[in-house]
This record gives sequence, structure tokens and C-alpha cells, in this order.
Amino acid sequence: MFPWLAMGHLIPFFHLSKLLAEKGHRIHFVSTPRNLSRLPKIPLHLSSQMTLVSFPLPPVPNLPPQAESSMDVPYNHQQLLKQAFDSLRPPLTELLRRLNPDWVIYDYASHWLPAAAGRRISCAFFSLFTAATISFTGAPGFVDSRSRAEDFTVAPDWVPFESDVAYRLHEITKYVEKTEEDSSGPSDQIRFSVAMEESDAVIVRSSPAFEPDWFDLLDRIHEKRIVPVGFLPPVTGEESDEGGSAVWGEIKEWLDEQRVNSVVYVALGTEVSLTREEIAELAMGLEKSGLPFFWALRRYAAGSTRDAAAMLPGGFVERVAGRGIVYTEWAPQVKILSHDSVGGFLTHCGCNSVVEGLAFGKVLILLPMINDQGLNARLLAGKKLGMEIPRRDDDGSFTGDSVAATVTATMVEESGEPWRSAVKAAKETFGDGEKNDRLVDNLANYLQDMKMGLCKKTI
Repeated sequence: MFPWLAMGHLIPFFHLSKLLAEKGHRIHFVSTPRNLSRLPKIPLHLSSQMTLVSFPLPPVPNLPPQAESSMDVPYNHQQLLKQAFDSLRPPLTELLRRLNPDWVIYDYASHWLPAAAGRRISCAFFSLFTAATISFTGAPGFVDSRSRAEDFTVAPDWVPFESDVAYRLHEITKYVEKTEEDSSGPSDQIRFSVAMEESDAVIVRSSPAFEPDWFDLLDRIHEKRIVPVGFLPPVTGEESDEGGSAVWGEIKEWLDEQRVNSVVYVALGTEVSLTREEIAELAMGLEKSGLPFFWALRRYAAGSTRDAAAMLPGGFVERVAGRGIVYTEWAPQVKILSHDSVGGFLTHCGCNSVVEGLAFGKVLILLPMINDQGLNARLLAGKKLGMEIPRRDDDGSFTGDSVAATVTATMVEESGEPWRSAVKAAKETFGDGEKNDRLVDNLANYLQDMKMGLCKKTI
């Protein structure tokens, strides 16, 4: 198992590793020292089945020496982290030569891995992106004529059905922004395309029950096995406990005092630094909504010395005292979302957060920030699993009034009842451990059958 250096990738790779180890597979999980230390502990009963392999990152000019994860590096400088990641190819190649595993399961960033593994080892690309995102990104056999930002604001030509899954103009502009340090090395588009095309199979963290049209399209346009593995729903108690039980005890005490389904949980990821204007408008919207809220606001974004808490509007914390909490330390998200008092989740639409919210039946308020999050927001909004906060198309700005209106509509107003009902129904798809485990069983059987030569690599 070889994930990209982001916690949003490391955690689901680790989760899948444990599930495969439960089924008898021997796992070597490869990453860097700090990232491995950030993972939850390997369960004792799996300690003989799972081995952590640590490869230090070599130094790269302008990359901070302790930076080993995407949350350690400013968003627009992450190409530097990918350069360091690419330099792990020689030690990984040697490890594969020595271990000679049946399979390597890898991420989009290590697009070079199939070539490093050689023909003797089967390689599966594990996509943590939805089937819709994979389809939007590209399709073999189709000429991708998209060159302008505007071209990515509509569904591509190879999508044969009506779809709102596309970027907003401000999203695609932010996605392709580069600095001088980022100008070298393969783009994410190249990494993704090569990782997909060079694989023997593609594992997708999603389910045909959730996006049937998109899985049908993947099967038609890719001449390789597409294996849905379900959503890998969270298990309470297995979350990394960086702050200890005292942190959760303090948070739980406050949540216990709130009414069922009344609290809005707000968390916008670890990779993007919010502007002063965005923080102010979010704060204004939460205040105007009149609803209790728990805001996990990361005090310092990667590479930033700006104190996010200091950018809150004057007097805001005092005005919402008792009703709202701004929490600037690490917060146990899975435990918070599993609490009965939380009814809604204002999220950046990262796949991990989406799964965690829907697995516990929380209606989503959508505020995508980077990467595939805009595509996720359109997919979720189309299924009435979340309501998107209105924004200006050119710069992505939003107002406190739009935040307040969207939060109250999804949480309490009659107009939001279709969204709340849809989320209750989706909880079974996203959160049912048995249903999701059957898809993991299918994957485990496929890996075994391939080893025994009982099925073809492609269909």
C-alpha cells in the first residue's frame, strides 16, 4: 500500500489495509516517518498481518525540512512535496524487488509505480475520487479538447447523459494556479491519467448504488477492471486521538447539552488558508443563523503565520458565547459527527469528510475549496444530499447572509425537508458496515483470483 502524502489519502488507504488484513492478506504499508506516526495504532490482532515501512523524504530546495504531508505545505507549493515524493521511487523499487508482492495498491501521485514494479507484480490504482470525478478528468479514446478554464465548467463530450458535475470558474482557476516553484514536474492531470492507464485494475472508493450512471460510464470507457470498494465508513473509536480523551470529554460535555440535530459542525479541511473576508462572512452567517455551532477552525494553515482566530470579527466570540464554539485545536471529527446533537455539517466537500458526514446521517452544507471538491459538491447537490452556499462565479466570494440562509434552510426550514430525508436514506448506503464490507469482500476475492490466474486483468 503506497498512498500519497495527504491525511485524506493515508487514512482510507490505512482503513482498507486493515480490512484486507482482516481477510488474511499480508500488508506492507509504506509512507514517511511523520505520516506513519500520525496514523491510528494497528489493532493488536492485526499486528502480525501489517507492517509499516518508513522511507524518509530526501531534502528538496524550498521544502521545509519537517514537511511530509500536504497539510505541512501551502496549497500552491505542493508540487515541491510531489518532487520529494517522486524521489522515493528508487527505495520503493528495491523494496518491491525484495518483497515481490502479489499486488501493489497505489495512489494517483505515484504514476511511475507500475513501471517501477515491472510486469511481474500486479498494480491497482486506488482512486479516492468518485466515479464522477474520474470520468470528468478524462477518457481514453476521446480527444480532450479542453484548454480554456471555461471548458471545464460544463460536462465533457464523453458524458452521454445530462450532468451538472463540472467546475465553477473560480474553482478551476484556483486549481490550475502555479508558482515558479511549482512549474516543474508532471501536473496532477498527467499523474492521474498515467496512474489510471498503467494500472491492471482500478479500485474506486464509491459504490454503484450511489452513482450508477458514472460507474456504467467507467465500465464503457476504460478497458480494465473497475472494482468498487464502498465508502470505507468510519468506525468510532478508531480515530487518531491526538488530543487525548480529555479533549473529547470537554467537547462531548458541550454537545450533550444541545438538542438533538440542532448543532452545525463546521470544518473546512487542513490544506487551505481562509482569507480574512471568508472567515468574517462565515462567522457572520453562523451568528445570523441563530443555531448552535461547533467550528473547528485551524489556527495556522500550512506555511502561514496568520492567526485565523485573530481574524474573527471583533466581539464575535463574546456574542455567540454558550451557543457557538470556535475550536482552534485538533478536533475528533468522527466522534463529533457521531453525536446525536449534530444535525448538519458545513464542509469543504473532501471525500473523507463527505463519507463521515453521510455515514452518520448529517445533512451537508457545501462550501468546496480546492481540487475535486467542486465536482463533489455538484454531485451531492444533484442528489439532494447537500445544499451549496451561493458564491460569485468569478472569484468564489460569498456573504454571511448566504451562509445563514443555506444553514437554516438545510437544518430547520420546511424547504430543506427533501434534503434531510435524502440524507436519512443515504445513511444506509454510506454507513452500513455490512453492505460496504461485501464490496471489500469482492475486492479481496478479485485480488486472490488474479493471483491464482482465475480471472483476466482486463474486461
